[in-house]
Amino acid sequence: APSKLSLFDLTRSTKGRGGMIGVGGLHRLRPVGSSRRCLHLRRRFQSRDNSRSKNKPIPGLSWVSVCASSSDSEAAALAGKSDDAVSLEDVFGIKGSVRFEEGRGGLVKCVLTHVCGSSCEVYLYGANVLSWKQASGDEVLYCRPDSKFDKTKAISGGIPICFPQFGPGELKQHGFARDTAWSVGATSADYNPDDKDPCVELVLESSAETKESGFQHDFRVSYSVTLHRETLQTDFRVINTGKEAFEFTAALHSYFEVAGVEKASVDGLGGLKYFDKIPDPNAPEEKVEKDKAVKFVGETDRVYTSAPSEVILDVGTGAGVQIQNENWSDCVVWNPWTAMEACYKEFVCVENAKASEKVKLEANESWRARADFSVIDLI
Repeated sequence: APSKLSLFDLTRSTKGRGGMIGVGGLHRLRPVGSSRRCLHLRRRFQSRDNSRSKNKPIPGLSWVSVCASSSDSEAAALAGKSDDAVSLEDVFGIKGSVRFEEGRGGLVKCVLTHVCGSSCEVYLYGANVLSWKQASGDEVLYCRPDSKFDKTKAISGGIPICFPQFGPGELKQHGFARDTAWSVGATSADYNPDDKDPCVELVLESSAETKESGFQHDFRVSYSVTLHRETLQTDFRVINTGKEAFEFTAALHSYFEVAGVEKASVDGLGGLKYFDKIPDPNAPEEKVEKDKAVKFVGETDRVYTSAPSEVILDVGTGAGVQIQNENWSDCVVWNPWTAMEACYKEFVCVENAKASEKVKLEANESWRARADFSVIDLI
């Protein structure tokens, strides 16, 4: 449910996350707690499962700012809006943990590197986590071969962000967040020398462009991406900074590489109601999932409602991707099948979403959702 907050609240609770607050241009943080253990992967898509138990809430850790002066905050906020990788590196780079550089098409990306050897790449265009690699160097996410990196459209792959609309509607498909340049709000790395958790916070705020797109509201979105050893952690917060209420839907449109779509399956959705969008995306049919595991035997586009806090994608290698979340109430499963002949066998999308019901935020209210992604052994 939405919560009241002060826009100058400088603390949050996120145990195990090398995270930062989502308000203010702060860029150096220190933890006042301890981090937790995570996974140690043996080889591609295989690991010991030291994960949290099903439906168990993600525990918390408090963070406080080290550079809280208004001048530092204003300078960092201004620097965070730059589209120059060198300038961003000067202000927000953290040696060995966080760096900014040019990526594909000359787009700026933030590279997070954990001391265990895992890494991820977050493009500022669309706040898209385009790459997430295990310590072995193996990629978990998928980028479609038809992806564009010239800002003519959203990047097709990784984890695009759908906001303030999921799917079709009054705004353009999936909203504007995925094809808009975000600014850097903060970076951090856990000061624990044995577990430096690199993290970047990206920010999207209302502007003339967002209002021209049809969303006539004042808002701030804070999106934090953290590497806790080989686990990818995301924290998504929407804040109503205006005087009037507004509604939205949202999703993390995650693409995962699989060893053949017909070998892949999603566990944890059995018995749930879902909307099947294949017959008619504008009037989806309501059905009930009869199978324990969702398999792919044709074009698939489903929105599962009242989804559990954990689902597991079997990638077809004897291991899988464990997806744990808080407050993403829906789970979307998508594969285009032969509509994308060149690549449909290589990926599936399992998406954390708030899609079947809109979130309504009054003035000064916020809505927050989190998702953790881990590779686990299924054998």
